[in-house]
Amino acid sequence: MGWDEEEDQTIYKVVINHEEQYSIWPIERENPLGWTDEGKIGSRQDCLEYIAQVWTDMRPLSLRQQMDTATPKSE
Repeated sequence: MGWDEEEDQTIYKVVINHEEQYSIWPIERENPLGWTDEGKIGSRQDCLEYIAQVWTDMRPLSLRQQMDTATPKSE
């Protein structure tokens, strides 16, 4: 068996980019370019569960905005 999540003692943080896409990142590492802290810190599982709760629309922000302007609004 390979990598064992049970032994992962890394503390992670949730990060978000300008397209409102989420990821996790080890807390001791500098964020990748274009990603900022979202506020959640915890185990890998805690962070992934948080992302599952808040990231309900996987479409990038620019696509959502484009689709909103292209869709005629009914009165």
